[in-house]
Amino acid sequence: MITRAYTVAFQGIEARLVEVQCAVTPGLPAFAIVGLPDKAVSEARDRVRTALSSMAIALPSKRITINLSPADLPKEGSHFDLPIALALLAALDIVPRDSIEGTIALGELSLDGSLIPVLGALPAAMAAAEENRGLLCPKACGAEAAWVGNTQVIGAASLADVVRHYLGQNPIAPSEPGVVTATHYARDLRDVKGQERAKRALEIAAAGRHHLIFVGTPGSGKSMLAARIPGILPPLRPSEALETSMIHSLSGLLDEGGISRARPFREPHHTASMAAIVGGGRGAKPGEISLAHNGVLFMDEFPEFPRAVLETLRQPIETGEVIVARANAHVRYPCKFMLVAAANPCKCGYLTDPARACARVPQCGEDYMGRISGPLMDRFDLRVDVPPVAFTDLDLPASGDTSKDVAGRVAMARQRQNERYADFPDVSENSDAEGDLLEQVATPDKEGKTLLIQAAERFGLSARGYHRVLRVARTIADLDGDDHVSRTHIAEAISFRLNDAVQSP
Repeated sequence: MITRAYTVAFQGIEARLVEVQCAVTPGLPAFAIVGLPDKAVSEARDRVRTALSSMAIALPSKRITINLSPADLPKEGSHFDLPIALALLAALDIVPRDSIEGTIALGELSLDGSLIPVLGALPAAMAAAEENRGLLCPKACGAEAAWVGNTQVIGAASLADVVRHYLGQNPIAPSEPGVVTATHYARDLRDVKGQERAKRALEIAAAGRHHLIFVGTPGSGKSMLAARIPGILPPLRPSEALETSMIHSLSGLLDEGGISRARPFREPHHTASMAAIVGGGRGAKPGEISLAHNGVLFMDEFPEFPRAVLETLRQPIETGEVIVARANAHVRYPCKFMLVAAANPCKCGYLTDPARACARVPQCGEDYMGRISGPLMDRFDLRVDVPPVAFTDLDLPASGDTSKDVAGRVAMARQRQNERYADFPDVSENSDAEGDLLEQVATPDKEGKTLLIQAAERFGLSARGYHRVLRVARTIADLDGDDHVSRTHIAEAISFRLNDAVQSP
């Protein structure tokens, strides 16, 4: 008699159903696991055997075979311990077979039978809901998995509790979703003295999810401005929060099962490897661009990143997803992020500072900014020069709008976009609009069209640059509450694209 339990194998954020088959047959005593298991899965037999011994359950002197189907799908991770133990317990007639066949299980076993939390409970719960099954997981993972409301989640502390649950001796209450973590941003835009043009660029970028680059001397406030972006972004919509949390679940970033509605803000160091930024490594794990999905990826000292790393950003910026291809894995991750970059104008940093002399003008700036290729620079919607702030200006009173005021205008602009693109599932912000849809929503009036054509001819805008100006103008119109794009909106959008200080050579 063959018994069956079910679990999942992860391919990116997708959880594929795996059938765990157990057969106990006459023969020399043995415990074999087949079906393309990795080292962690192969070692499950020793953890399962010892955990059962701690419960005074002795394995029979027969041949035990565990098959993980489909056999051609790689099985990685320690979460296969619990389903293997369940299939074996069913084969020994200790737990009802029909009960475990209606459940997807995952969890790592300790030698004393307790269940250790594992990664990926949220994607596993999504797979369980699609298969109309329940989910059995470690108690520490229950609050995270319970956010998927279409399936019953049972969080158990130990294998003994699982057995008592299935026998009806001590049923386990279904898990409740974790608390939504509230994030308070103490950094306010009014803390930044001056830099009104840069603040305006931040507001436009946040409203339409446009990519932005700051270029300025050291200490001019580039990082300070970027650090205030989370305070002006609207919270994640429920669908966005669930999608983002699935990626964070695979990376072990969810805190006590709580899902945050705050948009991710990732700021990798410029020494990070390509696998850390894009994804890859052992198991093709998600990188920083995927962890920033639906949020912000801030890359300070942008030209200092390795050239190969910067060039790999070009395709994800356009498509909103990245495919990590390895010899044994071909994984797709979503990565719809807002890229915010900061750079010095040259290696010494003072090319544009009139108070200091750069000894290698203009070669210093051309060599340094030349590390950013033209095609990559063309993907930035907003290019802003951040001039130095005199120390005497630091004593001036705070000026400009607060982050709360800006956040209100950004939220209103995003709401207009959500209503406009309600019938387009793949489009949520102006930066996603393209083709006929872009022409429909962002075509300017006659004067604006004339100005845009003149600017395209005069400054040699590429087709991509032309369309990005239209998207930015549409966002500026949304911030102004206008249904139509006018010459004023086009002019401001062009001004942010044609900044001499950040032109690529």
